[in-house]
Amino acid sequence: MQYAWRMADSCAPPPLVFPPRSDRLALIREAFQLEWLTIAWMTVEAVVAIAAGVTAGSLVLIAFGLDSVIELASAGVLMWRLSVELRHGQEFSEHAECVASRIGGALLFLLAAYVTAAAVWHLWKGTGEEFSLPGFIVALAAIPAMRYLAHRKIAIAEKIGSRALRADAMEAVTCGWLSFVVVASLAAQWFFGAWWIDGVGSLAIVWFLIKEGRETWSHDACGSCCP
Repeated sequence: MQYAWRMADSCAPPPLVFPPRSDRLALIREAFQLEWLTIAWMTVEAVVAIAAGVTAGSLVLIAFGLDSVIELASAGVLMWRLSVELRHGQEFSEHAECVASRIGGALLFLLAAYVTAAAVWHLWKGTGEEFSLPGFIVALAAIPAMRYLAHRKIAIAEKIGSRALRADAMEAVTCGWLSFVVVASLAAQWFFGAWWIDGVGSLAIVWFLIKEGRETWSHDACGSCCP
């Protein structure tokens, strides 16, 4: 919880690259390891959530899985971004970061629009969905996984002065909250059998998608490098 508020309140990021420090290369190697771990987890999360969502007709799981796909792409972009910084320096890597952030933000806004339209349609039709045990398990496991990844990424981002890694950590924070919403929605559906739980839970996810989209689009608003 503390890392989420600490990140949200920060509006004056440090320079992209701090003065050289003896452990910088080791920290960047750890950042790469965290991104590989993120890619592995997000691949499992996306496949299980989307498959379970389609099978059960659960919009909240489909939205969760699609958000995982976007975060999977973000992790890949960040690995490229760190590699570019090491090979070509700060100026080129900052421009690459900004372009990637705008694309990721736009995709999140489109996903929010899709989830909103689908949720309203489901509520209007009065149709429900089946409970999905695989979807429930993967969402439950994502809560501690995202907390660990966010905590380590924030710690490294502060040490090496990387706004890109800091933004990626915020996506992990958001994914953790999304996981909590999915778990709560599926649990309520299982215990109470209310057909409208999936639609309401999906609308709750929209707030996180828009928040994450705004942060991804303009995480450099305090020191913009995009025209």
